Amino acid sequence: MFVHIGFGNYINSDQVVSISRADSAPMKRMISLAREKQILVDATQGRKTKTVITAMNGQMILSALMPETIAQRMGDASPRQEEREADESDEG
Repeated sequence: MFVHIGFGNYINSDQVVSISRADSAPMKRMISLAREKQILVDATQGRKTKTVITAMNGQMILSALMPETIAQRMGDASPRQEEREADESDEG
């Protein structure tokens, strides 16, 4: 399932490993390293980077949206969430 990460950019939610805030020093170092290795995708359109998304293939994607917003969108689009809700309703 594709999830909107801002400014007309989408990611495959099945390929996401982590969603992190971009303002910590370790994340800034990781962004710099990814840029050097040319595995960085900047989807901020020049805005302030708020989120770093790490993909299974090692790429890092930058977004100007808050991590909570992206996580919520992934939760809304996740078929796994729907399966969990169905399982819970079957149990109770």
